[in-house]
Amino acid sequence: MKSPESPRHKAQRKTAEPEPRGAGDATTATHAPRRRRDPVASRAAILEAAAEVFTERGYTRATIREIAKRAGVTHGLVMRHFGSKEQLLIAALPGPRGLADALPGDLQTLPERVADEFVSQIDSPYNALIALIRTGAAGDKAVRPLFTEFQHQTSAAYQDVLGAGVEPHLDLLRSLLIGVAFSRHVAATGTLATLSSEELTHRLEPAIRSLLAPVLPEG
Repeated sequence: MKSPESPRHKAQRKTAEPEPRGAGDATTATHAPRRRRDPVASRAAILEAAAEVFTERGYTRATIREIAKRAGVTHGLVMRHFGSKEQLLIAALPGPRGLADALPGDLQTLPERVADEFVSQIDSPYNALIALIRTGAAGDKAVRPLFTEFQHQTSAAYQDVLGAGVEPHLDLLRSLLIGVAFSRHVAATGTLATLSSEELTHRLEPAIRSLLAPVLPEG
């Protein structure tokens, strides 16, 4: 059984397919049918490639040209979808997208879902959040607006579920999670770097529950 193709590989295969030709040698380029593209697959392939390049190179050294090459698309198509490297990084960050799926549900078990989603994100092979943290730790001020946008998007996801009253508690929660990500994958030292994903999730859950307790229903 063939393994499923990733969106990036699909986009690369479509790019490599030859143009369909009309009958006879009289067919000209003007009349040749245009190649159909799949915008959804192209966007997914770009985000997959972006996560890889940002993780490997860091935000500052990553280039749109390299991301486009890995995704099997043109530089112009990347810009058409995302507009800038800054917007591409924001789109590649897994946090807001993952939270939108993880947060809705029973509020009593929300801390477990947040812990599980966070650990699965930071322990994935390629993660744009780790690239953002690594670049910020190096003192690059260019990432400050990106952190601000990241905070805005995660706040919106929490507020949709817990209401505006959660905002005062989110800075502490984000600081905890970013600190864990830094210790585990940037500094890569200490106990947090050696725990299994399951052990880390188990240890994070009570800390997250404590920080969100004022806005969670009493058990």
